[in-house]
Amino acid sequence: MVTTLPFVSLPVSQADVTYEYGPDSELREGVEPGIVEEFSIDASDQFPGTSRTVWVHRSAGYSPSQKSAVMFFNDGWWYLDPDGEVRGGTVLDNLAATREVPQMIGVFVDPGVVDVDGAPTKHRNAEYDAFDDRYANFLLHEVLPRVESRFAISSDPMMRGICGGSSGGNAALTAAWTRPDGIGRVIALNASFAQMPEGNPYPALIASESIKPLRVLLHAAHRDLNWNSRDDNWFAESLETAAALARAGYEFRLVTGDGGHSPNHGGVLLPDALRWLWA
Repeated sequence: MVTTLPFVSLPVSQADVTYEYGPDSELREGVEPGIVEEFSIDASDQFPGTSRTVWVHRSAGYSPSQKSAVMFFNDGWWYLDPDGEVRGGTVLDNLAATREVPQMIGVFVDPGVVDVDGAPTKHRNAEYDAFDDRYANFLLHEVLPRVESRFAISSDPMMRGICGGSSGGNAALTAAWTRPDGIGRVIALNASFAQMPEGNPYPALIASESIKPLRVLLHAAHRDLNWNSRDDNWFAESLETAAALARAGYEFRLVTGDGGHSPNHGGVLLPDALRWLWA
């Protein structure tokens, strides 16, 4: 089967571009909004001294007798905000209404906040850019049990996904890479692999290690930071990671756009990214 796409002109200017949202990013007529619950985590074993808020979304029609998939979203409220650039809850409601994803609980997790000399300071980069299993363990052992106390969640790693952008994209891939026994599906939007403290580990790791049971969608922006520079090229690091996945034989997809380092294009892509991820 061949899919025919309508003609879209290629931007000639090297200036930034903005993408228009599709109908799945707006609440559709006849689609009942889901329910969102909120809780706080004021102490953490993996990240001592941090506190954060978590929002748990379930779409209308949820059946408590059926075990649910779970989708973690890094940068919690940024990704849930119905007036923001990603609109995760709205997207999940629309896809649930058409049954294009399995019954799913969306877990929107804010990065931690620490007290530095009396001022609340984001712990985001320390959590998201690190190449270790702490963030995965935090999700699986500190966040997920709170969700499981309210909902029946499948224990199958391929019924658990994670999505994030920029440093949150780093965290999404790292969580699944280090704990494929707990998370099997990944969306990394505009990932900032270039700013990981020891550099981007993924091209070499993917090429040298046995294939992991992961399904991965990467998004890269042509005009990401330093896109035309020899060093610290965020666009090139995403392409090299994608090429390594392709050569290794992973079930993966790469989507590129002409924007800059912005959540806009990733937000526009989210409905179709979720469709592909959970197909």
